[in-house]
Amino acid sequence: MLRGKSLLIIACGALAREIAALIEVNRWRHVTVQCLPAELHNTPDKIPAEVQRKLLARRDEFDEVFVAYADCGTGGKLDSLLEVQGIERLPGAHCYEFFSGSRRFAKLHEDQPGTFYLTDFLTRHFERLVIQGLGLDRYPELRSQYFKNYTRLVYLSQSDSLDLLDRARRAAMELGLSFEHVTTGYGELENSLLRVATPA
Repeated sequence: MLRGKSLLIIACGALAREIAALIEVNRWRHVTVQCLPAELHNTPDKIPAEVQRKLLARRDEFDEVFVAYADCGTGGKLDSLLEVQGIERLPGAHCYEFFSGSRRFAKLHEDQPGTFYLTDFLTRHFERLVIQGLGLDRYPELRSQYFKNYTRLVYLSQSDSLDLLDRARRAAMELGLSFEHVTTGYGELENSLLRVATPA
């Protein structure tokens, strides 16, 4: 990627806060971010088409484009689109992996496969995206079906917010899961953006 030239980042809305913070602290005035709705994760088959729509609308305005998504459940379809376009994306299968790092995430999964993960974003919007999104506010009896194979909730925190830590603990209690906290910072999100956005 040609560093320092105008850069468009097409990003998952769940990463908007973290990307904005990195842009601010690094003073990347040449970077523009276009976020897609975080709710697309409920219908991951739509992510490639929405990314393509943004590309068609904005790509000609920028020297370079980077996609701030992992595979995110698209089954390789996002990669197929980006390979044709010659565009990079974040590493890994999902945000849990690029925040925690592949090796640490593999260890977490190996230790306890029945793990439900929260990030700062998911913790902040737990009620809307998990409870309401799964219909548990209307049909609480579904909780035992949705989470019958889960035993643990791991909160992968990007910040040091005590409020979010408390909310993540309460989320684990609400789902009837044990709780574990792992501080990740921005992980590979930060490393990837530093690589593609820092002027040479």
